[in-house]
Amino acid sequence: MSPEDLAAQLAEQGLSPDETVRKRSLFELVLQAFAQRSRVPSHALWVPGRLEIFGKHTDYGGGHSLVAPVPRGFALAVSPRPDGVIAIYDASRREQFVVPPNAIRDGENPDEARKGWRRYALATARRLTRNFPGADLGADIVFASDLPPASGMSSSSALVVGTAAALVQVGGIDRRPEWLENVKSSADAAGFYACIENGLAFGTLEGDSGVGTHGGSEDHVAIVCGRAGQAAAWRFVPIEPVAEVPIPERWMFVVAASGVAARKTGEAKDAYNRLSASVGELLGLWNRVETPQPSLYAALGSTPGAATRLRQLIATRVASPASTELEARLAHFTGEDARVLPAVEAFARADASAAGELARASQEAAERLLGNQVAETSALARQARELGAFAASGFGAGFGGSVWALVAKNEAPAFAARWLSAYRDRFPSRDSATVFVAPPGPGLTVMGG
Repeated sequence: MSPEDLAAQLAEQGLSPDETVRKRSLFELVLQAFAQRSRVPSHALWVPGRLEIFGKHTDYGGGHSLVAPVPRGFALAVSPRPDGVIAIYDASRREQFVVPPNAIRDGENPDEARKGWRRYALATARRLTRNFPGADLGADIVFASDLPPASGMSSSSALVVGTAAALVQVGGIDRRPEWLENVKSSADAAGFYACIENGLAFGTLEGDSGVGTHGGSEDHVAIVCGRAGQAAAWRFVPIEPVAEVPIPERWMFVVAASGVAARKTGEAKDAYNRLSASVGELLGLWNRVETPQPSLYAALGSTPGAATRLRQLIATRVASPASTELEARLAHFTGEDARVLPAVEAFARADASAAGELARASQEAAERLLGNQVAETSALARQARELGAFAASGFGAGFGGSVWALVAKNEAPAFAARWLSAYRDRFPSRDSATVFVAPPGPGLTVMGG
């Protein structure tokens, strides 16, 4: 197992030449750090971040999303260890988190687990221990990432997926009857990894508190099931594939990370969870008086005029200003969900004009109805269009994060440089902002073993 071999395997799956060079360096960093801490790794993994093209905050309501893997993410190496300890090392930041078996089994919360990425790693270890009792999860895991952290590209979900997939390999979890009963496809695996994060049960696999955020499974599906050069539309609750469409040959995604951390902690976590909770409130209004449905999307499709009926329920049963908030949330959900399939058609026809209008509407609705955009992401979307992008929109949880733009492929590198320069002129304090050319790359890839 060498950095060159691992990067070459990703290139064979469609990773671009420039990004292949980056991954070779990333795996070199991981393998060098691993060699100082353990034996030869049993497996290496690639876990990308996620590009949400359309489908802002629709997945946990059962709606549609159009997603793809970005070519940046996590390189990991893992090897089993006999003492039951899970030792995780971030080679980029030179930070280590050691989880003894009693901290996993007994619910003890190590002080270092309260901070940053450690919270996600501990939640993953605890959920796997709960759902697969007796599994030998002792492991050394080393990772490094070239994905901008807290940028709206699902770095936290990618870490959950990477940690879980690594422990699944070393613990032989995917051969156990509990796994085989519940996880029958890559989409099922993505759904289970999402439940590790949000704490929900998955089939017969019991839930817990998760990491404290109440999101859906869009991120995990894009990470686990995505393919290089493709965008995929999915519907959720339950997870169902809808369509896959190649990125048009002459189009290229460029992604700008604003430098405003899209963290799901503190006040940002409360705002993020409020968007999820409001979808639950809408479904609850429906289910209390109409035939109960499993999701907001199912409720809206259950009978003609369901959206009008739900607006009536909001007006008569919810006091202002909460009613105004729920009306806006319903309007956003229905509008954003309805943009996904036309976007698939626009990509299939390479219709830049249609894609641009859909993106403009999505960005405007996020600003006006969802309320999850900040000045920086709104400015990035506007600047992208002014600089020649035919489509641009913020994506992810919001309250910071990133914006994607679509441009002519041969203009992408020059556009990226102009976009970053214009943004830094407008927001000089955002010196951590970055822009990169982002052809969709491979999804979760397990190598070795």
